[in-house]
Amino acid sequence: MSLRNRLTLLSTAIVSVFLALFCLLLYLVAEQYREREFRARLRAEALTAGRLLVGPGRIDPTLYKSIDKNELTVLPQEELIIYNTQNQLIYESGTDYLTVTPAVLNRVRQLQTTYWRENEREVVGILFRENSTPFIIFASAVDTYGERTIRNLIQLLVGGWLLMTGLMLVAGRFFVGRMLHPISQINQRIDGITASNLSLRLPAGDSPDELTQLAQRFNRMLNRLEEAFRLQRSFVSHASHELRTPLTAITGQLEVSLLADDSPDELRATLRSVLDDVRGLNRMTNGLLALANASMDSSTVPMAPLQLDQLLDQVRQELQRLQPAYTIHLHIAPLEKPYTDWQMTGSDPLLRTAVFNLLDNGGKFSPDHTVSVSLSGRDKSLQIQVHNTGSTIPADQLSAVFVPFQRGRNASGLPGYGIGLSLTERIVRLHRGDIRVESSEEAGTTFTIILPR
Repeated sequence: MSLRNRLTLLSTAIVSVFLALFCLLLYLVAEQYREREFRARLRAEALTAGRLLVGPGRIDPTLYKSIDKNELTVLPQEELIIYNTQNQLIYESGTDYLTVTPAVLNRVRQLQTTYWRENEREVVGILFRENSTPFIIFASAVDTYGERTIRNLIQLLVGGWLLMTGLMLVAGRFFVGRMLHPISQINQRIDGITASNLSLRLPAGDSPDELTQLAQRFNRMLNRLEEAFRLQRSFVSHASHELRTPLTAITGQLEVSLLADDSPDELRATLRSVLDDVRGLNRMTNGLLALANASMDSSTVPMAPLQLDQLLDQVRQELQRLQPAYTIHLHIAPLEKPYTDWQMTGSDPLLRTAVFNLLDNGGKFSPDHTVSVSLSGRDKSLQIQVHNTGSTIPADQLSAVFVPFQRGRNASGLPGYGIGLSLTERIVRLHRGDIRVESSEEAGTTFTIILPR
């Protein structure tokens, strides 16, 4: 069943149930009112009969019967019965509709006023006193007019309920269809969105309703997907180009060596060159693998408490062991901070890779291979700054330094593949941190990492 039909039936059912309860309430109120009014009239008839037949101004019973028959306000099928204290019948209107037992007489004496119903006939019994002499008077009749009015009301309520239910069904289908029309448009537009056509967007209305919010969020998701596809295509294109260059060089050198009658020294030089290319290819492959691993969801990366000050010192020692010509100055301020102030939750190997890339990059671009690293703390974050005084990054290329395989003009002639900074940026994002770069002729180049505690 379609959503339109389900919503229509559900709304119709809810309204129909409440409307039926309302109709039932009207019927019960009307029935109680009819019963209360009719019993009041029966009691009034019984009191009138008592005053005229056994009261001080009593009249002849035959005359009362005659008056009762010709009265216009007499109740339908009315019957009046009067008993004395010895349970003897002293007056009966003659219709003989009602049979009274001694048990009924005793109950009236106990309750003084009692009501009951026999089939369609309603009966009231009262204890009437005249000069301390008690009489029991019964008045009974059939509320023909009231019952007919209630039946007409029931027919009106049932007919109105059926009519309103039908109208609600038609109106609900119409309005639910209008409400769900944007979903039909969204479905049609989604069918046209493919991997090769991610530029299409869903129509979003101006009203701040749930469907508009859904379309806006879906469009934002499409923006992220389009950006991811663009980065993936760019990544594949650049990776293919970077991998092809060393492979072409290796192939060319080996083919020349096979065709030429080189001496052992020349062959040894060729092998050294090929080995250098293979090592470079291995480094680039490891970088691509690390870049792919850093792109996964943070929930799949094991996180644990770590000391950031110790991590920086260990990375500094490791880089100076691999690059003895590099000079790295580590400054942790203020030094009197407690040991746990530099603690955070993160992935130790990934953060080591990120910091190592920044330090290695700074030493590579600095003329004297000197890098300054500072660690500072805030209430909810830790900040790492890596500074070097080498060639600055052009202002028009600052926004692209974290794009894979993108290298600035200042990197011309220096080894590298444009993977390190993009890998660092993804690791920082994986830790819900932020990284930015500032570069100028006067101040040099400074990379700033802000990580949450």
